[in-house]
Amino acid sequence: MSPKRIASERADDAEIENQPAVVTERAAMDRQRIDEIGNVLDADRETLVERTPLDDPPGTVVDDHEAWDEAIDELAATGATSMADAMATKVDTLRERAEREYPSLLRLRFRPEEPFEFVPGQYARISYEEEEPRVYSIASSPNRDEIELCIRRVPGGELTPDLCDSTAEGDELFVRGPYGDEFMLQDPSDRDLVFVATGTGAAPFKSMIEYTLEEGRDEFEGRERDVWLVVGSSWKDDLPYREEFRELADENSNFHPVFTCSREEYLGDWDGETEYVQHTLLKYLDPDCVDTDSLPPDIAEFVGSETKTDIDARIDPENAEVYVCGIGEMCESVREVIEPLGVPDLYYEEESYG
Repeated sequence: MSPKRIASERADDAEIENQPAVVTERAAMDRQRIDEIGNVLDADRETLVERTPLDDPPGTVVDDHEAWDEAIDELAATGATSMADAMATKVDTLRERAEREYPSLLRLRFRPEEPFEFVPGQYARISYEEEEPRVYSIASSPNRDEIELCIRRVPGGELTPDLCDSTAEGDELFVRGPYGDEFMLQDPSDRDLVFVATGTGAAPFKSMIEYTLEEGRDEFEGRERDVWLVVGSSWKDDLPYREEFRELADENSNFHPVFTCSREEYLGDWDGETEYVQHTLLKYLDPDCVDTDSLPPDIAEFVGSETKTDIDARIDPENAEVYVCGIGEMCESVREVIEPLGVPDLYYEEESYG
C-alpha cells in the first residue's frame, strides 16, 4: 500500500478564503556588498598596474565599466590570456552582483485576521495595493500564528518590487489560500528525509523541516530518522534561512544542513561546498550503498569524495525519501542523478518553477 501524504484530507477540505492580514515583519535576507566587492578588486587593480602600461587603475566596477574592460584587454595583450580571462569572468560576476537591486531576498511575515490552516508544502496567494496577486510557498510551520514567505525580487516584476521596497510593519495585504495538495510530506516511515533546493525553493522545506522536528516526525518506531537539507545559491546571503537552519542543527543532532555556493569564492571567505546541488548531494551518499557503475563517470566521481563539512552521517539512497524544489533545470538534473540510485518513484517528490 502506498504511503499517504500527511493531512491529505485536511488539505483537500481546507476552505480557500480571501482575508486581510497585517504585516508584522519585513526584513532583507541578503546584504549590500558593494564595499566588500570594491575591497576584493583592489588586488586586481594592483595586478593591472604592475603588468600593463596603465597610468591609473580602473575605478569602481559599476561606474568604470569601460575602463575595466580596456585594462583587462591590455593584460591579455601582454600574453597573460588565462589570467585576463579569469579576471574578466570575476569582474563581470562581481559587477552583476553590485548592480542588482537591494533587497533582492526578503522575509515577509504577516498575521491573518482569521486562523489560516495549511499543511507544510502548501502556498498562499498575496495581494498588495493595486498590483496583480502572486502565489508563494509558505515558509513557516503550521504551528505558528503568523505566516512567513520568502520573496525573491523579480526585476521588472509587478508585485515583488513593491513587496521588497514598499511594505512596512502595520501594512495591510490580502492572503488567499491555502493552495496545493501535491507537494506535501508523506506519512512517517523508517526512511530518512532528504530535501534538495536552490534559492527560494528552500521555503517550503523550512516549513516541512520545522514541522517534522516539532511534531516528533523525525522518529519512527523508536528509530531516529536523519533529516538532510542540501541548498544551493550563487551567494551565501542568497541562501534563505541559513542561520535558522544552523540553529536547528545545533538543537537537533539528526538534522544535517549542507550549503553550496557557486560564486561566493569570488569574495574570498567561503569554506563551504561549491558544486551544483546534485553533485553536492552525491558527495554525502554512503559509497557502500551506491552502485557507482550505474552512474556516468563524471557523476560517479562525486560519490564518496571529500566534503566541506564535519557531518559524519551519510545517505543511503535506497532508504531515503527525497523532496526537490527549485527551478526546472535544477530539478531535472537532480532527478537524473536520483533515478539510478534506487530511490523508488513512490518516495520522490518534486516541485519545479521557472
